Amino acid sequence: MNIPAKKSLGQNFLKDEQVLFNIANSIPTKDNDLIIEIGPGKGALTKYLINKNSYLICYEIDERLKNILEPLNNSKTKIIFKDFLKANITTDINSFPHNNIYIIANIPYYITTPIIKHIINLDNLKSMTLLVQKEVAKRFSAKPNSKDYGSLTVYLNYYFDIKYLFDVKNTSFDPIPKVDSAVVNFTKKEQKIKTNEKIFFKLIEDAFKMKRKTLKNNLKSYDWNKINTILIQNNFKENVRAEQIPLEIFIAIANIL
Repeated sequence: MNIPAKKSLGQNFLKDEQVLFNIANSIPTKDNDLIIEIGPGKGALTKYLINKNSYLICYEIDERLKNILEPLNNSKTKIIFKDFLKANITTDINSFPHNNIYIIANIPYYITTPIIKHIINLDNLKSMTLLVQKEVAKRFSAKPNSKDYGSLTVYLNYYFDIKYLFDVKNTSFDPIPKVDSAVVNFTKKEQKIKTNEKIFFKLIEDAFKMKRKTLKNNLKSYDWNKINTILIQNNFKENVRAEQIPLEIFIAIANIL
């Protein structure tokens, strides 16, 4: 059945069998774990995930794909035709008894952060494997002192240990996108460093507001003396930029504020 990709949904169907195999095997699931696949498309990856024999819930927004996906339903697999961001995940996952939860998604960049916010507090969430544009993958996994390091990197590192797994050529998709992609794994941290999250998230948003400016210039509305105390303790000069500062120092600053 020839169903063309919908540009409005950011669809590019992954067709490279080796890449599909590698993504499915990037998560070490057991029979009583649950995999959530966001955007199964034509079910190319779904078939590999079913072979893992874990519980599987797939969320697909495009109802044109019903005839392809519905036959994949079985006692351990459930296909749900719904916008993942509007789904009541807690209710859906309770239809299966499960231990750890693993998320796999091939998603457009613009819904990555909303999806992460939607699942971040899921009990038993173990890890998340995302197939995204290569430049976005670099941003997710960037280290301090690199041009890709930004507020999103710090935000994600607060919750996850992030690992850049492998590149995916644009020719692995149909239709062929203009850019290459990459697969990134996010393993949920067992314990986060304690902080006031509201202050912390606002701090990193403001710190990176104007990337070329120094931290001091970006944080003019904050108590700079307190911030500078933390910087001095960690051998940073006053003219430091946000992209030079690791997660732990941002948390220390949030805590002193």
